[in-house]
Amino acid sequence: MPLLRRTGEVPSRSLWQRIKDIALADVTVLARGGVKAGSIDQLEEVLLEADFGVPVTLRLVDEVQRLALRGAVKTEAEFLAALRASIAASLKGGRSDPALRLAEVPPTVIVVIGVNGAGKTTFIGKLAARFRAEGRRVVVAAADTFRAGAIDQLRVWAGRVGADFIGGQPGGDPAAVAFDAIDAATTRGADVVIVDTAGRLHTSDHLMDELKKVVRVITRRRADAPHEILLVLDGTIGQNAVAQARTFAAAVPVSGLVVTKVDGTAKGGIVVAVHEALDVPVKFLGAGEQAGDLEAFDADVFAREVLEA
Repeated sequence: MPLLRRTGEVPSRSLWQRIKDIALADVTVLARGGVKAGSIDQLEEVLLEADFGVPVTLRLVDEVQRLALRGAVKTEAEFLAALRASIAASLKGGRSDPALRLAEVPPTVIVVIGVNGAGKTTFIGKLAARFRAEGRRVVVAAADTFRAGAIDQLRVWAGRVGADFIGGQPGGDPAAVAFDAIDAATTRGADVVIVDTAGRLHTSDHLMDELKKVVRVITRRRADAPHEILLVLDGTIGQNAVAQARTFAAAVPVSGLVVTKVDGTAKGGIVVAVHEALDVPVKFLGAGEQAGDLEAFDADVFAREVLEA
């Protein structure tokens, strides 16, 4: 299954087609070690429109210029390969291991955070299904006691994928739900606890303080937990995702990123931009709505698909 799925209206031209039209409009100029006049500024513009962000865009453009001046890029295929290699290298820089950290002694405790509408609850359901397919016993904890229907929504997912469910009362203490879920998982011999949290605006100090409390209580219950704090971001909101990510990371130690609703033909650059901004590995991309639609992130596969030829 591809890491990227097209969502919404599909652009008439892919990202690669737009880049090629600009930077390879005159291949003979490129082959002589130059770049067509004005094309570099246009290339920067296309990459920024695709949400790569300024630091990544400048680095990719510099790499294009360097290879062109060396005469190392003389064909369309070489140019495509060079861009893909540069994108993959950006995603492999710094902290980039997509594997989930698992506890040496179960249960592994995973906290999932993010704003409303990013696809957090759906991701939790798919992650639980992934663990269940591996033969692990999973407890999902509905610590989102703030949003109406959130508890029922997660209960439905738990039943669908065969996970145990722990939920509190609407308006209850979310930290207490997380604490109870770890106790239940330990008693039942479960392998994994996945804690849902209230989707909160990253600008709400009160709700961010509540999130900090959830993490503190989990650590109080088990010193090595949480083993992962996964931030779910909506890939369609562009550079706002970077601002969200920075605010969440300032509040709690985010250990991995999940980017949903990514359209690989147009806006896939946000995945690179957020990784660059936080130096946090991308763990998963949202792909599809079915329980099995979840794969570990692969930088090389992503770089190939975001620049589909």
